[in-house]
Amino acid sequence: MERAIAKAAALWRASTTAVALTGAGISVAAGIPDFRSPGGLWSRFDPMRVATAEAIDRHPEAVWTFLLAARDVVDKARPTPAHHALARLEAAGRLVAVITQNIDNLHQAAGSRNVIEYHGGMGRYHCHRCRTRHDPGTARTLAAGDIPWRCRECGGVVRPDIVFFGESIPLDALRKSSQLALAADFLLVAGTSGEVAPANVLPFTVRERGGIVVEINPGESAYRAMADVRIEAPAEVALPLLEKHVLDGALAPCGR
Repeated sequence: MERAIAKAAALWRASTTAVALTGAGISVAAGIPDFRSPGGLWSRFDPMRVATAEAIDRHPEAVWTFLLAARDVVDKARPTPAHHALARLEAAGRLVAVITQNIDNLHQAAGSRNVIEYHGGMGRYHCHRCRTRHDPGTARTLAAGDIPWRCRECGGVVRPDIVFFGESIPLDALRKSSQLALAADFLLVAGTSGEVAPANVLPFTVRERGGIVVEINPGESAYRAMADVRIEAPAEVALPLLEKHVLDGALAPCGR
């Protein structure tokens, strides 16, 4: 691992536009199991019944029972050393942005400023029918007897700004992530196995344009064969070490 980190750091320092792509694995140490893993939310809930736009209309109470469970998991979580390392790298000018598939807002909590939420986030809420914005603080006080949360304007079901199954990725996130992938000459992939489209194509876009791809992942992934460097360790272990190597020998700030 030490040799891989040293090599990755040298490649990072030589880059001009570094971007990070993160997935569920970066938040496991924060207490948020991958939804698909044993003990994850999909072992308790059927996603087709509780996480589709159709489900909001047909089974709003079931949807909100799931959302309360997701809220409780996210609210208890705190940023890991990996989240803090990425925030410090951005503050030091060595990281342009984080593209995340996570909905837990932990990158922002750690201090990252330029975060593209590919699948939305649990920190914002709107009416599914009329799109009126609602105070996220209300979501923290909801209990089983209060659901489903109804819109004060039209009576529609209020929902978080997350992408349910069958819904499109927000256009702004698609546009920004695509622009970053086209501009990046270095992409750090951390905590994602590359199974979920269309975010999983971003590393290949960077690689096809001649950019460097570094992967941090203790398990198998779709990027094993194409990554320039693969660090086989948990993100909360590897990223702070990588950060130290990058900043100790940092050259000019990234993206300038």
